[in-house]
Amino acid sequence: MVLLETRKRYYEDPHCSRFTARVLSCRPGEGGYRVVLDATAFYPEGGGQAADTGTLGGAAVLHVSHQGEEVIHLCDAPLTVGSEVEGILDYEKRFLRMQQHTGEHMVSGILHRRFGCHNTGFHMGQDVITIDFDTPIPPEALPEIEAEANAALWQNLPVRCWYPEPEELRGLSYRTKRPLPWPVRMVEIPGVDRCACCGTHVTATGEVGLIKLLSAVGFRGGTRMEMACGAQALGILNTAWLQNKQVSQAFSVQPEQTGQAARHMNALLAGKDGRILELQRRIFAGIAEGYAGSEPALHFEPALTAPGLQELADAMARQCPAAAVFSPGDDGSFGFCLVSREEDLRPLGKALTQGLSGRGGGRAAIQQGRVRAGRQEIEDFFRERGWNV
Repeated sequence: MVLLETRKRYYEDPHCSRFTARVLSCRPGEGGYRVVLDATAFYPEGGGQAADTGTLGGAAVLHVSHQGEEVIHLCDAPLTVGSEVEGILDYEKRFLRMQQHTGEHMVSGILHRRFGCHNTGFHMGQDVITIDFDTPIPPEALPEIEAEANAALWQNLPVRCWYPEPEELRGLSYRTKRPLPWPVRMVEIPGVDRCACCGTHVTATGEVGLIKLLSAVGFRGGTRMEMACGAQALGILNTAWLQNKQVSQAFSVQPEQTGQAARHMNALLAGKDGRILELQRRIFAGIAEGYAGSEPALHFEPALTAPGLQELADAMARQCPAAAVFSPGDDGSFGFCLVSREEDLRPLGKALTQGLSGRGGGRAAIQQGRVRAGRQEIEDFFRERGWNV
């Protein structure tokens, strides 16, 4: 099969959103029709950047890939070979990706200069960019890196993309883990970064608008960083601001005081939780005293969590040979906890879950789980076994 060369207009003018081109071939393929044009502004997936979408001659462009110098457009309808068609990009997506990709270059360039780290992984998500670096980056350095990246961005530096001649490439210093064979497409932001890259970028850094570093955590001996640029960064910050505004209103404090207010509230709640637990223990002790005797006892108590079930059953088992506590759930089932200091409860737990459509398990001294049965069925089960119901 003869491969056809496609003129790559996405490199000539990354802002090109409408163009006309001639259809060189159209072949049925998996998921649609594989269309090759004599020129295209649709970027094919590669280098961590997703493929452009849009329309060609009215047909939807579902995906774009490349095979050598041939750019293949996967369309949902066939196009006539030899015809001239208009291509229309989803330019908003393209521009967002150019903002992210250019901002990533700026941050990676600064990190390479300051920490000597290399970019080992790059994913451009719908909301954030995820980058993996091979060197630990201290989280406390993020504000300085972010400030330096934005200062360079606001200088509106030119973004130069070109293919150096072989001799020029040999003498060129650029960010890479190993020398690359010619030809190499180079992307340069003066004083910030020079790197081999096949993606699309804005023509000047001011178009990025904003760079926001969101997190940096240890990952495989290096660092995984999340960041956002341009419109995506603005959207994240707007959402965070609106949420913080609601929190500030709830706490009746200024937006810049929400962190302190939240910590204060947590301290108050922790104190109240301690008092509630102490009151719960006293209540459980009172309930347990009511079952003091020589017979194992069954008790129903509303709105208990699994730890609460266990605590009450344990308190009752101090007063009688064995205890079973059940608490109803919103779905009509009952959570349970069985405790005994004298007998092996595993046979009883197995009979309970098998007889009352339940699931559970545990140790000899304690069985926990949930059954799907009514209160009367549960009482009948224990009454038949001689329990105090």
